Amino acid sequence: MTDPLFGVDRAPTILGPGAVHVPDWLSREQQEFLLRACVDWAAVRVPRSIVLPGGGRMSVRTFSLGRHWVPYRYDDDEVVPPVPDWLVRAARNGFAAAAAVDPAVTGPADRTADPVPAYTPDTALVNLYGRGSTMGLHQDRDEACMAPVVSLSLGDACTFRFGTPEHRGRPYTDVRLESGDLVVFGGPSRMAFHGVPKVFDGSAPAWCREVLGAEPGRVNITLRETRPPTLGE
Repeated sequence: MTDPLFGVDRAPTILGPGAVHVPDWLSREQQEFLLRACVDWAAVRVPRSIVLPGGGRMSVRTFSLGRHWVPYRYDDDEVVPPVPDWLVRAARNGFAAAAAVDPAVTGPADRTADPVPAYTPDTALVNLYGRGSTMGLHQDRDEACMAPVVSLSLGDACTFRFGTPEHRGRPYTDVRLESGDLVVFGGPSRMAFHGVPKVFDGSAPAWCREVLGAEPGRVNITLRETRPPTLGE
């Protein structure tokens, strides 16, 4: 029996004004490179399970590059590895790819300068989803800058839920993210609630296990500009 989806390209979709999903954005070689980089980073910054101020514990494990994230702020007293230049360039390219689908991702339409070439994320959060891990609906609101968030997915597929900036409830859009997919949200959707209600355990491409020698789970890298914009931008 033939899988009806086999060989059918997945087209980019707009999840909300200024929020774009670009499937299969990363090549296999790029994904392998990123997975190996995550292994190297995790050897320096051991992924940790975050305890939230209310006492709850996140089911994902996480570590940071560039700036150390703790709920709900960035702590510069703790030194973490820098965001490598090649990852900044990748994020900028992802921003450009999303802007080509929906220009609203760049922010206000009346801005005089193109924000894509200047996009320089200073922080990357790496979230590792083991079996049964999820991420509740939340806003990325700890940054002092409203530049877009660039998100890269590796390993297991998941259901990504994208809502509105107003509240956690409906309306929201559910989309399946596969290994290599790109999501960028900015402009009117920069403060949209989003989360991962389900990970499809064991769904990663077979080559991911070959690269790592183990089940990868889901790996998500989100890049952000966190500091206030430079005066005059």
